[in-house]
Amino acid sequence: MTQFAVADGQLLIGNLPLERLAARVGQTPFYAYDRGLIASRVAELRAVLPPAVKLHYAMKANPMSAVVDLLAGLVDGIDVASAGELKIALDAGADPHDISFAGPGKRAGELRQAVAAGVLVNLESFREVGLLAAISAELGVAARVAVRLNPDFELKGSGMKMGGGAKPFGVDAEEAPRLLAEIGAAGLRFEGFHLFAGSQNLRAEALCEAQRQSWALARRLADCAPAPVRVLNLGGGFGIPYFPGEQRLDLAPIGANLAELAARAAAEMPEAQLVIELGRYLVGEAGVYVSRIIDRKVSRGQVFLVVDGGLNHHLSASGNFGQVLRKNYPVAIGNRMEASERETVSVVGPLCTPLDVLAERMALPPAAPGDLVVIFQSGAYGASASPQGFLGHPAVIETLV
Repeated sequence: MTQFAVADGQLLIGNLPLERLAARVGQTPFYAYDRGLIASRVAELRAVLPPAVKLHYAMKANPMSAVVDLLAGLVDGIDVASAGELKIALDAGADPHDISFAGPGKRAGELRQAVAAGVLVNLESFREVGLLAAISAELGVAARVAVRLNPDFELKGSGMKMGGGAKPFGVDAEEAPRLLAEIGAAGLRFEGFHLFAGSQNLRAEALCEAQRQSWALARRLADCAPAPVRVLNLGGGFGIPYFPGEQRLDLAPIGANLAELAARAAAEMPEAQLVIELGRYLVGEAGVYVSRIIDRKVSRGQVFLVVDGGLNHHLSASGNFGQVLRKNYPVAIGNRMEASERETVSVVGPLCTPLDVLAERMALPPAAPGDLVVIFQSGAYGASASPQGFLGHPAVIETLV
């Protein structure tokens, strides 16, 4: 992990030595997110994406209010997945016109809030059409809607497939013409399409293929739409490397592919705004999870470092958030970064379950109680994706530096 500097043996987060940052936070465990790295990642994307393609932040990756506040000023829109996330986005000052709301099980109350706020609702079922028509009549405001499509293809090589086959997300592509007709009959304000075929993909060619197929599907369905397409959200899926052997995503071919699609859109759907929706890729590498060693144990020749936080705070790093075969995230002893000696250890949390493993048989510098264990690649799907109430341990703190 080279995104963070090291000085005097300590990892620097936001240019602060780790021990000093821990003292400033006031406790361990904590998540720390580097605002400079987040801004740099957005700038890196801006340099590659064609100007005609808008960049949205998928807030589910990290809904910490300070992170959303920062990104609201850097990106072109925010994508939310609940009324709770919608409130955070609005409080961050995001323009309601540039907020979209997706999710397969939106409650009637959430839809009412979305219409009242004036955000774009990504329809995921026929049920939502009737609800939104009634809410629009009640509030005197036509609901802004896009159709989230479940395409007849998937994002090859993605860590989590969210399109293709039978899925709870969106409306099957073959059912979309009927849904579009109902939208027109209900008097809803149709604006476009949303497609999200998968996530955590490191293969540029697979992402480009999915984008081309998404464009082609939307182009076909545009002829059935009750109004011109104004928004075409091509999803995201950009991955970050977590495990040995994984290579960083090559953005250059993706930028070139999107430039071709933007040119086609200008000619064939001139009112359509192309959108890329990214979460993990914007924040994942900018965050670390930090816990303090509270015990060092040797059991039948194996060394265990017991830290003060575990799967209750970082379910993903424990392997219990989608991994089929558990793999170690990148881990370091954050206050011994320049140590050359290594020993094989396992890092475990304080919970009374054998699942509470943060690093298994890794080569790390010799460490003792009081030292700080750092898990990299922790800026996405960390605190908010973990069962913090499990076994009654204290909640984790998050900080943006």
